[in-house]
Order: sequence, then C-alpha cells, then structure tokens
Amino acid sequence: MEDKANSNTGNSRRNFIKTTALAAAGFMIVPRHVLGGPGFLAPSDRLQLAGIGAGGKGEGDIASIVKGGKTDVAFLCDVDDRRAANSLKNFPKAKYYKDYRELLDKEGKNIDAVTVSTPDHTHAQIAMAAMQLGKHVYVQKPLTHDIYEARMLTEAASRYKVVTQMGNQGASGDGVRRLQEWYDAGRIGKVHTVYCWTNRPVWPQGISWPTVKEEVPKELDWDLWLGSAPYKDYINKLVPFNWRGWWDYGTGAIGDMGCHLVEPPFRVLELDTPISVECSVGSVYVDEFKRAYLPESCPPSSHVIMTFAKTPKTKHEVQVHWMDGGIKPERPEELGANESFGDNGVLFIGTKGKMICETYGKNPRLLPLSRNESDKTKITIPRIVNQEEGHYTQFAEAAIAGYGKMQLSSPFEIAGPLTETLLIANLAIRGTDVQRRDTAGKISYPGRDIKMLWDKVNMKVTNFDEVNQFVKREYRKGWTLGV
Repeated sequence: MEDKANSNTGNSRRNFIKTTALAAAGFMIVPRHVLGGPGFLAPSDRLQLAGIGAGGKGEGDIASIVKGGKTDVAFLCDVDDRRAANSLKNFPKAKYYKDYRELLDKEGKNIDAVTVSTPDHTHAQIAMAAMQLGKHVYVQKPLTHDIYEARMLTEAASRYKVVTQMGNQGASGDGVRRLQEWYDAGRIGKVHTVYCWTNRPVWPQGISWPTVKEEVPKELDWDLWLGSAPYKDYINKLVPFNWRGWWDYGTGAIGDMGCHLVEPPFRVLELDTPISVECSVGSVYVDEFKRAYLPESCPPSSHVIMTFAKTPKTKHEVQVHWMDGGIKPERPEELGANESFGDNGVLFIGTKGKMICETYGKNPRLLPLSRNESDKTKITIPRIVNQEEGHYTQFAEAAIAGYGKMQLSSPFEIAGPLTETLLIANLAIRGTDVQRRDTAGKISYPGRDIKMLWDKVNMKVTNFDEVNQFVKREYRKGWTLGV
C-alpha cells in the first residue's frame, strides 16, 4: 500500500498521553482575534452542533453534549425517520436532513461541530467530510471500519486543525486514572500480560445472510444507509442494531467493546499498534464434521493474542489477550471463590502483582482485594468533572476554545492508534476464513494456524497477503473518503 504512516504520529500520541492531566485544568478566555483559522470560535460563543445519526446512541450523544449548557442543536441528520423521531421532538428548532452530504453542503457555514453516531462503515466518510470543512468532530467508537480509514482520520485531525474526540467515554473516567497511578507507583511491577474479555456479541453472529428479500420501511432510505458498503437487498432486523455482526458494516465484538476494554492497558502502558496478532475462533457446524463457511459474518466467539513492542513503561514486550463470546481467562488465584470476576473486564498481570477493572476502567481493584483497604497511593492525575458525562462536556468546551487550546481524553491522536489496534486484531479473525485452493481444487485455511506480522509503516501484514484486502476496502461507486 502506497500510503505511509506519518512519522510524527507516534511522537504526537506520546505527547498527548503525557499531558492528559491538562484535560481537567480548564481553559483560558482569550480574545476572538487570537483564535484565527478554521474551526476556531470565541469562548463566549455557543457551539452550533449538527448531529449525524440522531437515533439510538446518537440520541444519547447529542443530549449529553447539550447537557453541558454551551451547545445548540442546529441540525439533525438520519437516514431513518423512525430513529430520528425522539431527537426531532427534543430539538424542534433543528433543521432535519436525511443525507449528511446535503447537510454539510448547504449548512456548512452554519455548523461549528458534528457528532457522528452512525454504523461503523460510515464513520470515516462523514468525519472526513466534516473535518475538511474545518468542523470539530465527535465520532462514536470504533473510530472507523478499516485500518486505512483510522490512519487517514488521525492525520487529518492535525492537518485540518480541528478538535476531535472518540466516543469511548471511559477514557474520561476516574478508573483508568487510578490504574495509571497504581502502575506508575510500581504497585504491580512491570506488566507483561493483559486479559480483556466481554460477553459480546449480544447480537446474531456466525450465521448465514438471509435469502428472503424484505420490503424496505418507508421511513428508511436504504441506499443511504448502505453508503459505501456493497449493495444488498434489505433484510429484516439488520437495522438498527444487528449490523454489528456483519463485516460489511460492523467490526464485531472487539469493534464494539474493545475501545472500552483495551483502552485502559493501551493508555496505562502507553502501547502502540501491535507487532503481531494470532487468534482462534468459535466454529459453527451445520452437519457432522461439516464446519460452516460464513465469511460475511463475524464468528460467535474469538480469542486474539496481540503482541506489543516494549515501551518506556513496560521495558519488554507485552501480550494483550482479547476474548469475546463469553470466553474468560483463568480466574486469578488472588480472587476469592465468591468474589466477582465479571462478564466484561480487564486483568493486568505484573511482575509484582495484579490489578483488575470493569468496562470503561470502572471499579479498579488491586488483587488480592484486601490490598485496597491499606492502599495509600497518591492521586497524581487530575480528574475529569463528571467523568463519563464530562467526556462530552470536554469536547464541547474544547471546540469552543479552539484547536490546541485544551487537551482531551480521546483525541484522534490517541483514538486512531487504538482503533487501528482493534482492527489489526480483526485481520487475524477474518484471516481464519481465507481460503486457498491447490491445483487439485482442495481447500485449505492457512490463516487459522499462523501468527500474522504487522508492518505499521506500510499498513500491511507481511507474511499473509490475503488479509491485506481488509486493510482498505473498496467503496461502492459514488462514495469516497475524500483523500
């Protein structure tokens, strides 16, 4: 692939992590003339917001930003009138569009910031179009559907000088900061292994695409919903949620939950993208000894091992295990027989001890739990007011202050590499369904038994080329990333 990584990306991300504490320090009121350039507003102004994806999670994202008291919802956009109904009722003055391209084209001059709360496969195109107009963007997790898209958005954020935030609100929570303080204080030594697990998927996966064509609801623009994805006939129950289990639209369990569960070790250990990935997946059998071939659908469960190069905070390579579909790691011996391990969680294993947390980094605990009663580790990292809710307020205030005036918890400089990491894991998962045929027509699955080596600079797996087709997908005619 000809696109190279920006050589400054790694250094930029490290600088963001080292200065995360500034996020809680507020911002200075400065005269309008100091804030030149695209995307800048005087701090006394109110943020004019366009909410793209107005239902479901989008409804919550828009409402949470408005709670901060400094935002007006000027525009709403959704391809499905049914999903947009509540937001339209809550913000009756907002002008409504179905096509984000029409919204940005006609109203760009009246917009300061955009929320993107749509299915994964449309995140990148919408966010890029908004950034190119100088608009600040809040994008739901995972940042993008493809690795290439994540790299392009990360670089675009600094190029267009706009404020960015990904919707992994746990990045603003107290929990991950406490984990970081424990680690920095040496409470568990140097971490060498991390386990992240989830009960997702909680939607159908490991299934065949339905063969019955259904009638498209009159309120839904199906072609706009498909966006850049290949055209397929409408099927029931794909919208609004079950798209997560299909590779054309979603990114599986790790795409849904990885930004909440892999984020704590990514931040605490200052990890970069992995140098290798390997995995095993749950199988579906349709007859005796007959394993189903379902390349369109994510598997029902998976276990991915991501190996990361050493960092100044780890001093050696680190393995991060991702487990979904209800698979859990071995129960820590320090955890009592009746003490909860949880359906979703993260376990850090260090040279001197262990620590554990739940989704969003919540409920951080040293193991054994008795250690927490006598722990006197000092608070060294300022907290974000209102934690997860403050994640939204932080974005609005940073957008009002202008690019570079405030630090955020999950700007694209951090969110981009985190998203890349999860999508690299998905290369290993998707690689298990890659078929090869020999001259006699016999089918084999070489991706099921190898460790894939990742070349960050060139964005490719170096020892199994077949999976590189998933690094940058082909968009449907008429759709582009605009780079």
